[in-house]
Amino acid sequence: MERVVQFTGPRQVEVTEQVRAELPLGHLRVRTLYSGISAGTELTAYRGTNPYLTRTWDPEARLFREGAAGIEYPVAGWGYSEVGEVVEVSPELAGTAGMPVPGDLVWGIWGHRSEGIVPAERMVGHTLPAGLEPLGGAFARVGAIAYNAVLAGDIHLGEDVAVFGQGVIGLLTTRLAQLSGARVTAVDALDSRLETARRYGAQHTLNARTDQVAERIREATAGAGADLAIEISGAYPALHDALRSVAVGGRVVASGFYQGDGIGLRLGDEFHHNRVQLICSQIGGVPPQLSNRWSVERLQQTFLRLIADGSVDVTSLVSHVIPVADAADAYVLLDERPAEALQVVLEF
Repeated sequence: MERVVQFTGPRQVEVTEQVRAELPLGHLRVRTLYSGISAGTELTAYRGTNPYLTRTWDPEARLFREGAAGIEYPVAGWGYSEVGEVVEVSPELAGTAGMPVPGDLVWGIWGHRSEGIVPAERMVGHTLPAGLEPLGGAFARVGAIAYNAVLAGDIHLGEDVAVFGQGVIGLLTTRLAQLSGARVTAVDALDSRLETARRYGAQHTLNARTDQVAERIREATAGAGADLAIEISGAYPALHDALRSVAVGGRVVASGFYQGDGIGLRLGDEFHHNRVQLICSQIGGVPPQLSNRWSVERLQQTFLRLIADGSVDVTSLVSHVIPVADAADAYVLLDERPAEALQVVLEF
């Protein structure tokens, strides 16, 4: 039998058992070791705020359509940060160049389930790099999200960059921005995360609840403002502060998954008067100007190499490794007590 984590309704989680499926042609079977929980995207489905629960995405028109839900409860196998061991390969794939073989440790996306049946073409090049601990492979996707935001920001050596939100992806963004040559100011409402941000390369930290963020950033930049702000928390007030914090003609990368109406965001204020460039970063693609050289696959593979060579530390971000049987407790922790957790990983 296979174990699958599913949401049966808002804030309702259960672990079900399903019959083990036969392996189709052109697929691999992977036994899951770890599956990381996204404290952003996944919690929108857990809380019931994800737009797919009330509207349908039209991929041809690139629009959400009202009137019907794109997904409905129960939502099974949600998750996008898995690591596991290949246990079976469809026979006709034997000898295919770059194809993982039984016994290989691989990373990818197959959801919170004890086994993944994954199309083979999605697993070429997904063997864990030498020297990388299996737990590190669970950061391929979240690391790529941070990497994508940094590339979208087009950072130049010596620029001032403010990163709003210091959860897991925000901390990785802080580290990647610092590696790219930026002088980073980290912003968050939790002092514990700001302490971690300093270890990840932030030169300055500001508490969004107690500091006048935009004013402090302008003071630190001789009144000019930051060259770039990256907003990764998905909170509209944080996006508004990011827009207030950059220089005239500065750039703001919006990489959070914003929910509902934009309460707290006033585009007639600094955004309008300072002619701020607002750039969306979303992991469905790379910045258009880089698409001839970069891809989402390259983002993920490069990020894992950065972990393997010691440039980025991820294992210290894992605050909890929770048996899959206790998955419901993991979501309650992230939803109700976020100050106590960073990366929560389900262990199979």
